[in-house]
Order: sequence, then structure tokens, then C-alpha cells
Amino acid sequence: MANREALRELQTRLADRLQAARAEGVQASWLAVEAAGVRYLFPLAQAGEIFPFAQPQHVPYTQPWFLGVANLRGGLYGVIDLAAFASGRPPAMRTEAGRADSRLVALNAALEVNCALLIDRLAGLRNLEAFASSSEPAEGSPAWFGSTYTDAAGVQWQEINLQALSQHPQFLSISA
Repeated sequence: MANREALRELQTRLADRLQAARAEGVQASWLAVEAAGVRYLFPLAQAGEIFPFAQPQHVPYTQPWFLGVANLRGGLYGVIDLAAFASGRPPAMRTEAGRADSRLVALNAALEVNCALLIDRLAGLRNLEAFASSSEPAEGSPAWFGSTYTDAAGVQWQEINLQALSQHPQFLSISA
């Protein structure tokens, strides 16, 4: 019970910070997340609501990275395993402990795609001042990759252009 209350508190604080960041504008630019050990940055203007992990209903004859559909606050969302989609590998089996930290990050409603990305962990909000350097995406990177940022500790963060991702033909083609 205490874990649920702590989780609700964390989500409420993060939602409040996201709302404040959107209202203030430039202060925070990205939602930082982790998926299969890779660190990603989602532009705040393109990210939507954050939900606790909800087991999706399996949909037959779909790509392995398409986990199914879930009812999130009364809306039907396709659930994509971000790590599996980005790597091209089958989704990893998650333990109960791993699922406790997992979240579903919906795409902003303005993108007009009802889907949520399964991530392993939220890492907070980041702004440009949090990074020491940046570089263009590597040659051959997916079209939805943005810049790569390196923080002061030398950790790399890959920006994901959620709008470009939501329009990418492979992302839109869930049938196997």
C-alpha cells in the first residue's frame, strides 16, 4: 500500500513539473526515460500523459514490438515496446520487480496517434543546461532519431523525435 502511495506521489509531482515546464516554456525541454539500458529524451511538446504499466491485451498477427492495446483513462492505446522497436530485437521478458518501474508514455494527442511507449524507468526532466555536448545522429540512424546529448558524467542520451516516429512507415505498420 505504501508503494502505491509513493508511486502516486511521484507521478503527481512529475505531472506537476511537466505542466509547470510546459507553462514556463524553455526551462525543461525533455522527458528523460530509460528502455533496455538506453537513455532517451522525449521532447515535452510531443510527449503526452504518463501511465503506470497496464498489461495490454494481446493482438494476434502483429509485430513482436507491438504488445497489444490497453485502456488508459478510457482511451484505447496501442502499446509499443520502445526498446524492442528501436533495437529490432524481440521484447525482453520483464520481471514483476521490473514492471513496477515500467511506465507507458503516451504520445501527445496533437500527433493524432493513440499509442503509448513502454519504457523501463522515468529519469526526470532535462533541459539543455544538463548536457555538456551534443552531436548529430550517426549516419544510418533511424529518421526519428534526433541529436545525441552527453551529460557532465559522460552518459549519452538519444533524443527521439516523437512526431517523426509517429509518422514513420515501420511504426505505423504493426501487422506481422
